[in-house]
Amino acid sequence: MILNILLIIAAFITFSSIAVYLKFLTEVRETNKIWHSLETTPNNSVFTTEMIAELPQPVQRYFLHTIQPGTPLANFVKLTMNGSFRLSSDKPWLPMQAEQIISALKGFVWKAKIGSGLTKYIGADYCFNNFARMRFSIWGIIPVVNAHNQDITRSAIGRFIGESFWLPSALLPQNSVDWQAIDDNTIEASMKVDDEPVILKFVIDSKGKVLKVSLLRWGDKTEDGSHTYIPFGGEVLSEKTFEGFTIPSQINVGWWFGTDKYFDFFRANFEQAEFC
Repeated sequence: MILNILLIIAAFITFSSIAVYLKFLTEVRETNKIWHSLETTPNNSVFTTEMIAELPQPVQRYFLHTIQPGTPLANFVKLTMNGSFRLSSDKPWLPMQAEQIISALKGFVWKAKIGSGLTKYIGADYCFNNFARMRFSIWGIIPVVNAHNQDITRSAIGRFIGESFWLPSALLPQNSVDWQAIDDNTIEASMKVDDEPVILKFVIDSKGKVLKVSLLRWGDKTEDGSHTYIPFGGEVLSEKTFEGFTIPSQINVGWWFGTDKYFDFFRANFEQAEFC
């Protein structure tokens, strides 16, 4: 009798584990499908100074620093990164490894492994076709986050635009981006994605290197957990040149950037960038 019960329990655990793993594989396939849909046809155009000739001088300085003339204008970039991540200011930093694709005017997928040991979170964030989702599980087995709603989509669009500096060709005026110079070292790019307007601000140095990036991003990091537009951004600590594009390679990012409530939750080093 006891043996039969144990066999039933073992069978139940086995079938449950198989079901969970198959669900995980389905989620991975779904994420990979979106990833591949962002791998658009390469652009045959190259960057020329004529493309930015009518922009304010500080904006021209930024583009001339970040894109070498003659560089093919990439439609997407694939990034490989490592660093650390935390959920809030009172939570510990966890090691993070991730890869990401950003496609001009289309969206992004961020696939990450966060933590170590028994608490290693595996999953992805993505924003595509006016839909965003966050989905993570412990070792791909125990679900901990599976969230998608309009607030998450609005926030993800802000993130998508905020990370456009990793794909500078997406910020050219030919992509319906309006630029203005606030002063000699502060420039702003205004654009709209899926009816969500975003103003992206860069602080640049005398050579056009990005020092800080910021925007108002939809989020719930408020005292009562309500959603509103929150100052979001970070500081660029270093940069690298890949295939004619000079982009931030080390950055710290967080909510309430530029205020006394600021806390960074994302610190990353970018090891590789592939433009196409």
